Amino acid sequence: MQPIDTLLVFFMASVLLALTPGPDNLFVMAQAVQRGKMAGIAVTIGLCTGLLVHTSAVALGVAAIFQASGFAFSLLKFIGAAYLLYLAYRAFSAGVEDGDEQQIQKMNFGRLYGRGIIMNVTNPKVSLFFLAFLPQFTDPAFGPLIPQILLLGLLFILSTILIFGGISLLAGGVGGYFRKSSKAQLVLNRIAGGVFIALAIKLALVRR
Repeated sequence: MQPIDTLLVFFMASVLLALTPGPDNLFVMAQAVQRGKMAGIAVTIGLCTGLLVHTSAVALGVAAIFQASGFAFSLLKFIGAAYLLYLAYRAFSAGVEDGDEQQIQKMNFGRLYGRGIIMNVTNPKVSLFFLAFLPQFTDPAFGPLIPQILLLGLLFILSTILIFGGISLLAGGVGGYFRKSSKAQLVLNRIAGGVFIALAIKLALVRR
């Protein structure tokens, strides 16, 4: 295992990266504002599940495929962009939701969790980022590399849960004032749809 000071430096770097505005935290914020804090937390857990996939891909050498193959990289990113456009369509066509907010959140938790997984797994830049970032904090002198990479991945996930969880609570609380109004709900749906379109375009244009 790596020295504690190395792990602390990595964790602080991960926290700063989680705080930096990007597709994932914007996605969490949009869902939390639109559907409530539990929606943001569900998406966050889904995103972190996706990070487990990327961490395992780096540890097992699978992530290198996206670095070597332009076709695999493009295929995955366009699948992700298409999914985001689908979410944009759903947001623009969504009506006003009636009923208790906790009931709405419970009904959609599994679906939102799945959205987080798909959003993260279909972004090949995450695998390439992990491929470049995680090995910098490993050293064969500290033992086998695979356990070291897995440990770093778990620490990165912990930082993501802390920061994105905070974003979910804050954005969900602010959005709660607007979700009480039918007109405001429609506006929030349109804003969420716009965010999804912007994220889809950004993902489609990303390069290795």
